[in-house]
Amino acid sequence: MDAASSAPVANATVAVRPGGGALPPEEVARLTDDIVAALKTVYDPEIPADIYELGLIYKIEIGDDRAIAVDMTLTTPNCPSAQELPIMVENAVASVSGVGPVSVEIVWEPPWDPSRMSDEARVVLNIW
Repeated sequence: MDAASSAPVANATVAVRPGGGALPPEEVARLTDDIVAALKTVYDPEIPADIYELGLIYKIEIGDDRAIAVDMTLTTPNCPSAQELPIMVENAVASVSGVGPVSVEIVWEPPWDPSRMSDEARVVLNIW
């Protein structure tokens, strides 16, 4: 993946922000895999599926400076976990070796709906 590319990773898009010095493609791939693995450890306290498989992560941007920006949504604007989930995401991503500062933004477009869930989440939630 070069500095100007973006590629879908399951339910999210991973984009590399161009900057001063491009990260090698193998480092972008490692960071992407490790960030996704970290996101899969974050669960909405009311739903027994992780937020990545639920499709709540819309975009992950990796800067050449290793700064990470995550756009995520919630299942509903009235989500009782609205305050804690972004902090949980930030902490999970920040725990990945080699990442710089992490920012998390809640976005509402496009609105989340169950079609964004992976098959894995559908199995866990028994939704078909």
